[in-house]
Amino acid sequence: MGEPAAVLFDVDGTLVDSNYLHARAWHRAFREAGTVVPTWRIHRAIGMDGGTLIETLAGDLDKDAADHADDLHSRFYLDSADELTLLPGAREILSDLHGRGLRVLLATSAPPDELAKLRELLDSEDVLYAVTGGEDVDTAKPDPTIVQIALDRAGVPPERAVFVGDTVWDVRACTALDVPIIGVLSGGISRGELEDEGAAFVCDDVAQLLREVDKSPIARLF
Repeated sequence: MGEPAAVLFDVDGTLVDSNYLHARAWHRAFREAGTVVPTWRIHRAIGMDGGTLIETLAGDLDKDAADHADDLHSRFYLDSADELTLLPGAREILSDLHGRGLRVLLATSAPPDELAKLRELLDSEDVLYAVTGGEDVDTAKPDPTIVQIALDRAGVPPERAVFVGDTVWDVRACTALDVPIIGVLSGGISRGELEDEGAAFVCDDVAQLLREVDKSPIARLF
């Protein structure tokens, strides 16, 4: 392998089975803040910047109620952290790509307390080149800033990177920077939606991606 190359991983819904816990926490938070949002609508917004999510789903809440809902979501989600599980192949793909000489990064905007839980569960610190987090940006995906920060930390241009994520917000953030993205279905978003947004390759989960890595856009990085 010549020039350095990197694979950037989203975490929620991609490496950790957390999207539905987030949806449940948001549903309860909205209800306690004074509004009811159907869980299916919440699920489809998971992965979106929190402030944008609230404005999109519960724009009727005033600022105090919106802030309260945001705080409650974090509390309810962390209260359920013992229910978090790794998605199939999560540790294995990080280790495998590191072993192939690629720079492996977690490119997430999860808040520090949530990210700490996710990293503890992944237990893969020895193969990670760098990690981004919520403290790095004011606005999360689909704003592409967190992806740009991950590229900067990886020390690679967009053409020497591939992103792996599970939502249309991941895809939009990456296409804004011309970073090829692999979509996984483990976050609950359909193959058609990910492909329509511009995902270059779609598979069930990172376990399937690991089995088919030589057919994926990652292969061109070797």
